[in-house]
Amino acid sequence: MRRAALAAALLAGAAAAQGLDLTQGGPIEVTAVDGIEWRQQEQVVIARGQARATRGGVTVEADRLLARYRPRGGEAATPARAPAEGTGGGEIWRLEAEGNVVVTSATDRAEGDRAVYDMDQAVMVMTGAALRLITPDNTLTARDSLEYWSARRMAVARGNAVVVTKDGRRVRADTLVAHFAEAPPPGAAPRPAAAAPGQPQPSSIERVEAFGNVEIRTAEEVVRGDRGVYSPVTGLARLLGAVRITRGENTLTGQEAIVNMQSGVARLVSAPGQRVQGLVVPQQGQAEARPREGQP
Repeated sequence: MRRAALAAALLAGAAAAQGLDLTQGGPIEVTAVDGIEWRQQEQVVIARGQARATRGGVTVEADRLLARYRPRGGEAATPARAPAEGTGGGEIWRLEAEGNVVVTSATDRAEGDRAVYDMDQAVMVMTGAALRLITPDNTLTARDSLEYWSARRMAVARGNAVVVTKDGRRVRADTLVAHFAEAPPPGAAPRPAAAAPGQPQPSSIERVEAFGNVEIRTAEEVVRGDRGVYSPVTGLARLLGAVRITRGENTLTGQEAIVNMQSGVARLVSAPGQRVQGLVVPQQGQAEARPREGQP
């Protein structure tokens, strides 16, 4: 475990982490079952076998972890300034995780096959199968990639992206951009769902932007459009561009629709100078009854 202690000496800070933010907090503690390798010439630390890196209440677990570091303040990369001298030796600028990757805080969880965390950009990019970001109120999944931008307080899901609320409301699109609520400023009263001071704050989604083949399903209707905006807080979604509302065999088309995800009601909104269109197919029983109306 001596080498794990050397890796932990890399990178020090003071602020508490927010959500899945690894760019703030104290030193990074690295542990592993199958050993930790420190390659001084390459300026990299590699941990294998149930590897774990923890910082500021955020933990990264994977089969293999690779931490790339550099000298602080532009100092030359010499053995005398290696991490063995402590926090002044270097800072981690990139963390790579491979195999069964799980990133967790007290409230949030992200899963994938591979993750790259760029400390300079404050962004984590996850790829692989079963990509998933779980917050207290929503679950965001994707097929191609899942990005977590801690400084910008947003997540981007690409490829058959889906956001599902804890009560089952669902929005699907080619790309979803989830914007998290801002953390309370220092000294302000915490929100009811916020964690205690000094602990990771939950990533509460307040707005989701949807792009490409947007689809919303309610109990009785399917609403599709080119793009949209959804608020998990209000339960309202606005779809734009080639909007189509389908209920059974009945169809309404237009350029804009408002969907109340809580009540399950969707309505078309007519744009200036344009008309909404609809195709209403009567039920078979109603069609058979009409010829007999007025007969003695």
